[in-house]
Amino acid sequence: RHWSEGGRGAMELAEAVRRAANQQSNFRYLYDLELPIVEKIRIIAQKIYGAQDIELSPAAQSQINCYTQQGFGNLPICMAKTHLSLSHMPEKKGVPTGFVLPISDVRASIGAGFIYPLVGTMTTMPGLPTRPCFYDIDLDPDTEQVKGLF
Repeated sequence: RHWSEGGRGAMELAEAVRRAANQQSNFRYLYDLELPIVEKIRIIAQKIYGAQDIELSPAAQSQINCYTQQGFGNLPICMAKTHLSLSHMPEKKGVPTGFVLPISDVRASIGAGFIYPLVGTMTTMPGLPTRPCFYDIDLDPDTEQVKGLF
C-alpha cells in the first residue's frame, strides 16, 4: 500500500521487517572472516562455483593489498559475476568444474560492510540489457517530440 499511501502505507511492511530483523538467526559465513581476502575469495570460488582455483589480475591484487592495509581485510565477500553460469563464462551452463575463476578487480562498499571482487568482465550496473534502450530514443526534428521512450 505504500504506492498509494506513501509512508503511512508502508507501516505494516516496516513492522514486519523490524520483527524479522529481531529474530534469532544461526547464519554462518562459509569462511572465517579473519582469513585473508584472497583466501575468502578462493573458498567461495571452489566451494560454491566449482572452480579449481582463482587468478587475480595485478589490479585486483593491488586493491586487496590496499584494503588489507586500511584495515578492511576482515569484511565479508560478495562476488560480482554473471548470473548466467556458475563460472565466469555465460555460455558454460549446468555445473562446470575445473576452471580458473579470473578476478579482474576488487572493490569495496565500506559503508555497507563488504568487499566485492569482479569476476571476468562483469559490469556492476545490474539490470541493463545487452543493447541499452537509449539507442532507441531520439528527437523528431519536425515535431520536436521525444520518441522511443515507451
